Amino acid sequence: MWDLIVDELNGSFSGVSPTVSAIRLLAAILLGGIIGYERERRHKPAGLRTHMLVSMAACLFILVSQQLGNLSFGTSGQKQIDPLRLIEAVTAGVAFLAAGIIFTSGGKVRNITTGASMWLAGAVGLACGAGQMPLAAMATVIVVLVLILLRWFEIAIGTHREDTAEDDVEAD
Repeated sequence: MWDLIVDELNGSFSGVSPTVSAIRLLAAILLGGIIGYERERRHKPAGLRTHMLVSMAACLFILVSQQLGNLSFGTSGQKQIDPLRLIEAVTAGVAFLAAGIIFTSGGKVRNITTGASMWLAGAVGLACGAGQMPLAAMATVIVVLVLILLRWFEIAIGTHREDTAEDDVEAD
């Protein structure tokens, strides 16, 4: 029985090895967590856990697509595997989640930056799943720097209002 379980687990990693898959998933959760931590510190509705889950889910979708690419679905002319469809599905799903945290209150649209950071966490996860961890790490560092440095800049020039979120936008 144990041999059957081990064979099933080993045989199901035809596209990407279990070790590489684990590294990519862990990288996605770590990098998504870095983005989420910045949002968490700002007491935003989507913080550390949400960003980690979004990034890891996106990574998992890409890993699944790579596994599916190695399955036999007929001859090579009949095979219809398109990883871009999965990327589009992840993007749409994350956009739906991000839209859920954006709301209007008192004539202002709130949490747009947090919604955008969730979308970016999905992209970071996709990059990790595709084996592009250096690219995902660069994007993570850049986005955290943008979020922190622009907040400091807004405070310095007096446009940041502490009583409202830094990502409020006047509604028309």
